[in-house]
Order: sequence, then structure tokens, then C-alpha cells
Amino acid sequence: MDQRPEPVQEPTPGGALDRRAELSEFLRTRRARLRPEDVGLPVFGRHRRVPGLRREELAQLAGVSVAYYTRLEQGNGRNVSAEILDSIARALRLTDAEHAHLTHLAKPKQHKKKPAGRSQQARGPLLHLLDAMDGIPAYIGGRRSDILAWNRMAAAVFGDWSQLPPQDRNWARMVFLRPEYRDLFVEWDQKATDIVSFLRMDAGCHPDDPRLSALVGELSVKSEEFRRLWATHDVKEKGYGVKRLHHPLVGELSLHFESFRLPDDSEQTLITYHAEPDSPSAEALRLLASWGTDATRAGKGSAAPQG
Repeated sequence: MDQRPEPVQEPTPGGALDRRAELSEFLRTRRARLRPEDVGLPVFGRHRRVPGLRREELAQLAGVSVAYYTRLEQGNGRNVSAEILDSIARALRLTDAEHAHLTHLAKPKQHKKKPAGRSQQARGPLLHLLDAMDGIPAYIGGRRSDILAWNRMAAAVFGDWSQLPPQDRNWARMVFLRPEYRDLFVEWDQKATDIVSFLRMDAGCHPDDPRLSALVGELSVKSEEFRRLWATHDVKEKGYGVKRLHHPLVGELSLHFESFRLPDDSEQTLITYHAEPDSPSAEALRLLASWGTDATRAGKGSAAPQG
């Protein structure tokens, strides 16, 4: 049976991230990671004052003037064409996710404003689907790394999120601020990097989101690791892979995850986990499923907090 805790109210507008500064730092950090020899340019002299490519070298590769590229790297992306952004992305050897992030920063879309107090919710049929996925840990993720809904097996594997305040049902807060998640993820550093990269993508799409800005500010104050990772400006999308966990009841788990964006809301994602057939991890999941609420330590099934 699903729970529907009280909604988390949207804060008053303000505290948005500076899109021009984001664009400037993103281009600068991408340029700094390339060396002339990486892109087939000659190297003159042994000492270079700047790490990576110079602005004039990047402009040459992209086929634009140095003055034009300099204005763009200073955060002035007004009237830049998609073709020029494509050329710069190729010159910087951006991934698809980085290319999309650059486009969001340089040519932001106008998002329709939602009524005050409205927040993301998982649709009722999705809650029933989660409950029907017996034996498969699954949850619905939303913007800002919020967890919108989950099933009993997700609670058994990751902890009983129903015991957390609605605003704390958020991967970034859990990974950086709750010690038990350092112990849960065998490769905690990788999980932390993935979360920050996701938040960077979200910030590129929604630089005027005050709740995202508040989350970044809170984590920057409370976590040195978050500050360091946020400063890299790395972005990526990770739709599938393997997570290794050290579960307090059944020991080590190796689980494959798959992510499915919802067709009617691209800002919500269904994430599922499964183990290799006949593996120790599959047996461990069966044990957790058989223990039911004992495995969740008060688990109440799926939930749909208003985050």
C-alpha cells in the first residue's frame, strides 16, 4: 500500500544559478582538459601559461574568430547559432551529454512556469506498477535527484526512505550527508560523481530553479567532496550499468540497473535493479524479499512523496 506524505512546498523565487557564469566555467574547464597534441596542433615552446588549449587555438579548431569565442567563453551566448555550437562541441570533443549541456547553457529554453506549490508526483498507475514488480528493486527518480516513489524491494536494498523527511528523499543529500550511504556503496566515489554530474545537467536545463540552487548551496557548505566535484563542471548521463553494494543484512550485492525515461514526462525516470540469474546476489535478493518488512526495518511499501 502506497504512502502519500505531505507535499514539500516550493520556495519563493530567487537564488537562481548564474547561467552566464555556468557557461563560462563549462567552456573553460572543457578547454583546459585538451592539449595541442590531442587535437593535432603543433606545440611551440616548452612552457605554456594556461593548462590545455589557448582560446585562439580552440577558435581556430572551431572555425570562429578569437573575439567571437572569447565573448562566448565570457558567458555571452546570445544569438549563437546551433551550427557554431556544433563546431565548438566538435573542437572540444564533447560527449553527447556535454554537447546537450552546452546547448542548454548557451540557448536556454523558456520553460512554462508551474503554479506555486506544485511539485513532481508519480502517477497512480506507476505506483501500482512498482508494487507489482515483486522481487525487483525499483523507484521513480525526478529532478534534482529527488526520489518520488519506490517499492518494497527498493526499501529493502537501499533503506526505508519512508522514515526520512520528504525533502531528504534525495540522492544528493543521502550520498553526501548520510554516513550509512558511504558504507552501502562499495564504489562511493563513483556514485558521488554520478550524482553531481546529474545535478549539473539539471542545472543546465533549469538554471533559474531556486530549489536546485538551494540544494547546491547546502551541499557546498556541508560537504567538501561535493564542492570539489561541483567545481569540475563534469556532466554525463548514465542509463545503465552495475552497482556494487555492501548491504548490512546480506553482504555484498552486484546489481545491474536500467533507467527508463517516462514517455509523458522526460524529467521522471523509472530505475530498476536486477541480479544475474543463479548468482549469489540473486539469492540475496530472494532472501530480502522473503524477509519482507523485517528487511526494510519498518518498511511500509512504496511511497510517492511530493518532492
